[in-house]
Amino acid sequence: MAMDLSVSGLVSNFDWKSFINQIMAVQNAPIDKLNNEKTANINKTAALNDLKTKLTALNTSSTALGAANLFTSRQAVSGTVGSTWNPSAASGTAAGSYSIAVTQLATAARRNGTSGVGKPLNATNNVSGLTIANLPTAVAVSAGTFSVNGQKVTVALTDSLDQVFTAISAATSGAVTASYDSVTDKITLSGSGEIVLGAANDTSNFLTALHLTNNGTPTIASAGTLGKTSNSATLANARLDAAITAVDGSGNGTFSVNGVNVAYNVNTDSLDAILTRINQSGAGVTASYDGVQDRVVIANAVTGDTGIAISEAAGGLMDALGLSNPVTLVHGKNALFSINGGAQLTSTSNTLDGTAHGVAGLSLTVDSETTQTITVSGNTTSMRGAIEDFIAKFNDIQTYIADQTKTSTTVDNKVSTSILSDNREVQSWADSLRSMAFSAVPGLSGTISRLENLGIDFTTGTSQLAVKDSAKLDAALRDKAGDVAAFFQTASTGLVGQMQTFLTKVTTQDDDQQTQLTKANTDIVAQISAIQRRLDLQRQLLTDSFVAMETAQSKLKSQSDALTRAFPATSSK
Repeated sequence: MAMDLSVSGLVSNFDWKSFINQIMAVQNAPIDKLNNEKTANINKTAALNDLKTKLTALNTSSTALGAANLFTSRQAVSGTVGSTWNPSAASGTAAGSYSIAVTQLATAARRNGTSGVGKPLNATNNVSGLTIANLPTAVAVSAGTFSVNGQKVTVALTDSLDQVFTAISAATSGAVTASYDSVTDKITLSGSGEIVLGAANDTSNFLTALHLTNNGTPTIASAGTLGKTSNSATLANARLDAAITAVDGSGNGTFSVNGVNVAYNVNTDSLDAILTRINQSGAGVTASYDGVQDRVVIANAVTGDTGIAISEAAGGLMDALGLSNPVTLVHGKNALFSINGGAQLTSTSNTLDGTAHGVAGLSLTVDSETTQTITVSGNTTSMRGAIEDFIAKFNDIQTYIADQTKTSTTVDNKVSTSILSDNREVQSWADSLRSMAFSAVPGLSGTISRLENLGIDFTTGTSQLAVKDSAKLDAALRDKAGDVAAFFQTASTGLVGQMQTFLTKVTTQDDDQQTQLTKANTDIVAQISAIQRRLDLQRQLLTDSFVAMETAQSKLKSQSDALTRAFPATSSK
């Protein structure tokens, strides 16, 4: 079997592989140095990229400080605790206090349909055939008990109204009697003395559903008519007292509201459906059903003294609802108010804006006839928020650059560095930012020319900005917003303009440094590859040499062994 002479020292007993590894380790030192340099460049690139993110954040914050309406934004507040007038002020609204006295609120005009448009409970006074379960009242009567003069009367849904009348008489031993009048469509209770209705433990709503309430006399009649229109049934079955005749053979009819046509069919449409159709028609009105009065009300969707026009042929739905002409229009009202004790002003709306009161940008919706003082002032909350965000982003950059460029010396005089300690350009960026923040803005005529005038300065011994005088800042924003705006926003020379010019420049420089580091690493990788190829070749040459040595020694040993066997040594006598 052939001997594997690539095994280190198999013949020579010399561990030449370890020897080669030691030589290669020494020869590999340049690669190790280049790898360390590449790692350092990667770390520098990452640090510069993080710094760029912070520079961009400061630039964004500066842009917010330069917003055109930041220092002209306004807030409006009512001096009345719990006010629901909801005042607001647009940017640039004149600051000041405005006493607004409202003496009349605006209301919408409306047409009230005839009350009691539904048929009565019964066509005659005899209600023996009218069961409680089928009473066409606005509210269904529930079974249970109710009280008359302290006596309980039991009512079941299967009872007729006449049986309930009998039960009332029986419970009160004839002291109270009940009857129904089909002409007035009301129930009347009659007694020999004051009638007292209801008790806390009643379980039936009979008295409420039939509008019977105490009045301190021996006679109590329903407060309103009892028979009601059926909103959900088709118009032909809606129990309307007046017939709808202005329709064609299929039951189709049309009416108009403010010139907008609304079609209906008595055989397929309910009153609820027609009211919804009116509200969605674009007529500018709101139609609703008043169950207490059993009537339809059509009101303007907007307030003010504006009319409502309704038109339909005689005998149509509007006639049946009592809404056709001549129906007296309940006129809407205009809001009446004054501002700062001036002349009376009017508005068709309860939302009072500059067109109504003359203060451009101020708007409020009044809902009470009272006097309230509305104060308009600069929106210092948003102004201060933008300034504090700028300070935070500025300080973040200063802290980051300081951390990434710092050096320190230990007690044994060893110097410790950071990732960007040798980057003088980055250190100069922090210096330039501090100089801009500290310096005055040139050419300003107002009271604010540097951050110190706003109560903002560097914390002693640091590069960190801070609001050192909060009251001073608030006063400047409240009373000198124009001067503050000039300090930050004067074109090119204002602090915002200076910052943005500088930040744009250094962000580009940051990108250039990252590009250079990336290119340097590309070159390093190429150098490492070249060195590695040379070392691999050197290793192979050394390996081949030692294998040849092992081969030669193996041959010599084989020859020696053969000679020994051919000429064995003779023993001496």
